[in-house]
Amino acid sequence: MALKRMDNIGIVVEDLDATIDFFRELGLEFEGRAMIQGEWAGRVTGLGDQHVEIAMMRTPDGHSRLELSRFIKPPVVADHRNAPVNALGYLRVMFAVDDIDETLERLRKRGAELVGEVVRYQDVYRLCYIRGPEGLLIGLAQELG
Repeated sequence: MALKRMDNIGIVVEDLDATIDFFRELGLEFEGRAMIQGEWAGRVTGLGDQHVEIAMMRTPDGHSRLELSRFIKPPVVADHRNAPVNALGYLRVMFAVDDIDETLERLRKRGAELVGEVVRYQDVYRLCYIRGPEGLLIGLAQELG
């Protein structure tokens, strides 16, 4: 049996509305919101009795999704948002964009901050990392050519 696809990447946030708005501005499509709770959910996550509000965001090509989660119960227990790019574990998500400068201009209006600088990788990409809502680390890549 073969792997079919990566279904989604999960990101835990405090302000779901602001994070949805940010990723909409980036170009993701909002699929919907739901409350996830009940015994079945706790069996999946190992958290027991949980109450989580989620929002699903889809890339324009329809192939990738972000699941944004706001935990109501149990409370969040760790915060990795300010970890540097060489920290262990899942750290960032990278998006391909048409125009990195225009994207940065739009996202700065939503609080995005450039981590280092926009750099050119050979004649293939322009790349940068930004901190988005709540300090989330996001990569942007513009294909050249």
